[in-house]
Amino acid sequence: MLIPLLTVIAAFIVLVWSADLFVAGAASIAENMGLSPVIIGLTIVSLGTSAPEILVSVTAALSGSGGLAIGNAVGSNIANICLVLGLTLLIAPLQVHPGCMRTEIPTLLVVTAGAGLLLLDVELERGDAIMMLGALVLILMQMVSSQTHDPDVMDVVDDEELPHLNPLRAWLAFVVGLVLLVGSSRLLVWGASEIAMALGVPELIIGLTIVAVGTSLPELAATVASAVRGHAEIAMGNIVGSNLFNLLAVMAMPGLLAPEQLPENFLLRDYAAMSIATVLLAAAVYLGRFHPRAKPEHAFLGRSVGVLFCAGYALYYYRLFLSL
Repeated sequence: MLIPLLTVIAAFIVLVWSADLFVAGAASIAENMGLSPVIIGLTIVSLGTSAPEILVSVTAALSGSGGLAIGNAVGSNIANICLVLGLTLLIAPLQVHPGCMRTEIPTLLVVTAGAGLLLLDVELERGDAIMMLGALVLILMQMVSSQTHDPDVMDVVDDEELPHLNPLRAWLAFVVGLVLLVGSSRLLVWGASEIAMALGVPELIIGLTIVAVGTSLPELAATVASAVRGHAEIAMGNIVGSNLFNLLAVMAMPGLLAPEQLPENFLLRDYAAMSIATVLLAAAVYLGRFHPRAKPEHAFLGRSVGVLFCAGYALYYYRLFLSL
């Protein structure tokens, strides 16, 4: 099992690095074509951190490892809320923007419930995947439209440092990043599948744990960096946007490419844990409006919330391994 384990570690490193390279190239190409920096920040850069998840999901689905792909999507959402946001809050408490409270978090709650309803038959079919991807397109259009008219969000995105590469370097970074993303994703899926076989555990468990945490590293880096710079709108937006993308695009890939029968305990254990984490996030944001340190019309999330999420993540892992 040593070779698969080393392969997974190396693949994670290349995956995270190539995702940054891919995003830098794509953002610079968009800038060179005259696209607004605000649009680039809200779309290419924010969704680019989900590139590892989508590439791993596609590779796993094409390799007949649909369970690993679904586990990656749901496990990444749990990790984003409980681990990424939890650790971020321990480092730097956040002020949540009112636009996020009014639009993005309610949208995440609706999408979580809607995707759960599609999976009640314990099967991820092509029709389910098409509806998920259609909903993603509509949500992205609405979010870009609303946020480009929000002066506070535009100011924050304008302050974010976007990559500036000349056309040749931009295309080179884009192509090399994409090739390395695809290659490292294939290696990661192979290594994870081999580890699952060696340990005698389902691929879903490996997807929910090792792969989910590894592919969430870009979100962790981006969120902590934004929070430390005081850009709470971007920090929270990274998490909510990534979770929407995971539910509607990453999880849709197995259904679109190779319809998947879900494990019996998936909905009651894993999807339920993700749903509870999402509801707790919404509740924490709502209650944070009344915190003494909350800015006008904002919600304050402090270190106590971070401790709660980190403890919840540890509890989920404990429950997960009790079921093995």
